[in-house]
Amino acid sequence: MTVTGPYTAQRPPITESAEQLRERIPGWGADLDPINRPSATRLQWQENTGAHWEFPEQQVERWPRERSVEHRMLPPVFGTAQPPRWLSGAIRKYSYATYSEGRAVRWLLFTLADRVDAVENHLVSFLRLRPDNPITETGVLSEFTHHGLRSRFGQRRADPKHQWLDPVIVAGPWVAAAGVATSGVRKLVGAVRH
Repeated sequence: MTVTGPYTAQRPPITESAEQLRERIPGWGADLDPINRPSATRLQWQENTGAHWEFPEQQVERWPRERSVEHRMLPPVFGTAQPPRWLSGAIRKYSYATYSEGRAVRWLLFTLADRVDAVENHLVSFLRLRPDNPITETGVLSEFTHHGLRSRFGQRRADPKHQWLDPVIVAGPWVAAAGVATSGVRKLVGAVRH
């Protein structure tokens, strides 16, 4: 199979010459002179290196997989353990299909998708009647059994300035959810009484 581009040993063809790029982009090619780059000898293309490699057989794509807009094809092997699902999956797919890897918005959308995924999984835990346990799953008990306070003070750590926020960040969503649930139950009971 002869394929050029990402995931292959062949270099893709250069679309513009060095002169054209230098005219279009100020400062382009400042590192082209090998004197300015210690790694230049490692980057030289060698036709016969002694390495033997052929493009592997392409893994079967069971559903449309996400890939960066920079890549025209998937790698020969890719993960299938966590297919994107629900709203978090839609956010990830949109980010992959719309934004380049060099755009900050792409990575911010991935971060948002991770947060949405956490909320989705919390909701699923309630639907399965096995809600998450914030006491044991956050490791807060280790603060009392593994010298939590002693490890924080007098150790020249960089994070004591924001440590007071940790309980708020961990417990805050649970307290807010309990407040919303309590308010909802009160409204429901009030509606039933009238």
